[in-house]
Amino acid sequence: MEIHHPDRRDFVRLAGLGGLIVASALPGCAHLASPASGTKDFSFVQLSDVHWGYGNPKVNPEPRQSLMRAIAAVNALEVQPDFVVFTGDLTQTTDDPKLRRARLREVKEIASGLKATRVRFFAGEHDASLDRGEAYLEVFGGALNYTFDHNGVHFIVLDNTSQPAPVLGESQLDWLKTDLAGRPKDAPIVVLTHRPLFALYPQWDWATRDGAAAIEMLASHQNVTVFYGHIHHEHHHMTGHIGHHSAMSLMFPLSPVGTAPQKTQLPWDEAQPFKGLGWRTVDMQKGAARPLEHATA
Repeated sequence: MEIHHPDRRDFVRLAGLGGLIVASALPGCAHLASPASGTKDFSFVQLSDVHWGYGNPKVNPEPRQSLMRAIAAVNALEVQPDFVVFTGDLTQTTDDPKLRRARLREVKEIASGLKATRVRFFAGEHDASLDRGEAYLEVFGGALNYTFDHNGVHFIVLDNTSQPAPVLGESQLDWLKTDLAGRPKDAPIVVLTHRPLFALYPQWDWATRDGAAAIEMLASHQNVTVFYGHIHHEHHHMTGHIGHHSAMSLMFPLSPVGTAPQKTQLPWDEAQPFKGLGWRTVDMQKGAARPLEHATA
């Protein structure tokens, strides 16, 4: 993996943020699209873990600015992405159903300020686990799991957050099996989900209990990459030939596995105010899909 760190001041002038990492040749990203697949080059932006409504000033003293900064940065890109996808936890958990709906509506309204002509959403456990996605569906419509196709790439959105437990469930697994049955084995596939499908760290809820069943189905296809959120930091993992890549949060970073005895929200550092926060641009090229930029938000 090649990593380039541009001059911090240059990126601040560009986006008003705090830094940039450009990564290429990530494991599991090469060979996503076969030359004969008809895939056309394009890019999309992944925004994750907005946690709108969060309110701990020791962790983020500017919670209502985080999403706005990210949108401004995406809008400032010289080449606009084909679409933007929000990969869950749009809001901070609340027991108040009216407040939950109000927060979801605010996120939808703020996100409408993106220049990108297509914006897609799906729910995280903070949005959906208390009411099985009822409020989310009222505000955003559609479905909790769905598919779409873009420039020769098949995208699969999996819901592992709307149940009280971190599961996909038999019904969704059957749905996935049916969807994959209609795909050529060498078709380029991108899976978008909130929690990791593999057992990264179940003690911290960083797993999907029946995710192995989904991975087994996906493994019969040659060109699959998974992008997820939930863990609030960058992580790369392989299950066979499938690469799994996590995105940073827009609101607060969490301690990576092995660096703390328990899952911890990392405190705000005035010297490095946006450290550990970010969004990602994914560059889809013929024969490759790579998380091209991971920019702080």
